[in-house]
Amino acid sequence: MTNVRVSLAYSAAASYVTMALQLLSTAVLARLLTPEQIGTFAVAAVFTALAGAFRNFGVTEYLIQQRELDTQTIRAALTVNILVSWSLGMLLTIGAQTVAQFFRTEEVAAVMYVQAASFAIIPFGAITMAYFRRELNLRPILISTTLANVASLVVAVILAWQGFGHMSLAWSGLAGTVATVAVSLWFRPSTLPFWPGIRGTREAFRFGRHASAIYLFEQMGKGAPEMIIGRAAGIAPVAYYSRANGLLELFDKLVLNAVWPIVLPIFSKRERESGGLLAAYLLGTAYLTVVSWPIIFFMGLMAFPAVRIVYGVQWMESVELAQILCVAMVLWMPYHLGKEALIARGQVKESSHLQLGIQGLRIIGLLAVVPFGLVGACWGVVFGMAGGAVLSHRRLARSISLTTRELAAAVLPSLRIAFLVNLPVALLTWLVPPTEENFAWLGLLGGLFCAGGWLLAVWQTRHPIWIECVSVGRAARQRLPVRWQGS
Repeated sequence: MTNVRVSLAYSAAASYVTMALQLLSTAVLARLLTPEQIGTFAVAAVFTALAGAFRNFGVTEYLIQQRELDTQTIRAALTVNILVSWSLGMLLTIGAQTVAQFFRTEEVAAVMYVQAASFAIIPFGAITMAYFRRELNLRPILISTTLANVASLVVAVILAWQGFGHMSLAWSGLAGTVATVAVSLWFRPSTLPFWPGIRGTREAFRFGRHASAIYLFEQMGKGAPEMIIGRAAGIAPVAYYSRANGLLELFDKLVLNAVWPIVLPIFSKRERESGGLLAAYLLGTAYLTVVSWPIIFFMGLMAFPAVRIVYGVQWMESVELAQILCVAMVLWMPYHLGKEALIARGQVKESSHLQLGIQGLRIIGLLAVVPFGLVGACWGVVFGMAGGAVLSHRRLARSISLTTRELAAAVLPSLRIAFLVNLPVALLTWLVPPTEENFAWLGLLGGLFCAGGWLLAVWQTRHPIWIECVSVGRAARQRLPVRWQGS
């Protein structure tokens, strides 16, 4: 358990450093770039993200869930990763002009050319990072994440300041990739094989075709709003949706990215050693919802101050969109760990089929209401998420014997805490509606209410996460110099 807590501490540190740097970058770039420039990058990023979801080809998951990891397996995984990544980089390059013509924006192609270059170097760091995750050694990942975000921030701000527009975002992404690969090579263990190999690639491909489908379908669902809105309404509306969704991505940086790197390793280890995956899933979901739901509720209530502070006055059309997307996130949280649970059990094919159904419902919901504009598109995402939750529950019931009663028992305390924490925030926004004159102090005061209320609520209800908070506090106290421990 201590190893898990240390790994979680490193992962959380990486997540919070990332969030702080990207928040700073977002705030600065939202004021240096126009909606059209950000929309151009967002459209190109959808296709790069689709390729990126397929690029890993399940190699990380393949290495993590292996019961015994040997040299042959690692070499085979590297071979698969190189072949797939380089092929996708070439496809992005070849298809850039077609994408630009489809969206009637030539600048999209230039962004895709730069993004495709990162696919040539990513494999040389991906295997090492997967190995670190399997071993729950997240210190190198913390360092690489920090340096990558610093490099991206510096490049993006300098180039945007110099008038490079949408290309500043493209070059900043490449800079971050270079930094990540450089750090992974620096920390690479000498015992880890460096050269690719042929033996074992058939097994890696067999696993990867299903695992990659999981992330490809997931990314298609995530990117569908930008693609559909961009084609139906133009580039600028894509930017407003992207900024609204960006608030939810801040939540990802704050919570999900802190736990995500260790979820699959922990689930896989629990499945290998004891088979107690259901208990691990319920406890993980209880922890996730008790942190996520209060934050999502808060973001929905404080969307006006959040958009105004982070993005600036030109993005206020994103406020209502962000509030609707918060509803979708609330519905999805109890099943957010389902994909990792299925992969940990070796049910990668079932997981890919589940993702196809989830994202298919999301796209259908989006297409059904997108004629009603951006607000309609966001409600389409909500309907798709609700349907995806139903599909996920049915699959998890068959795979890990998850029951509605067990899940309700795990998450209902989180729901009560979310309401208790945000009741003062809701009262505050009702008494003092957000305006241009009060958004700054209102957002700060609401944040203090939420943070303080959360600590009080988890302590008073004795939620299981309070035990973890106490354990982390004691561990931190023991690391202090002796003369400080009694103060």
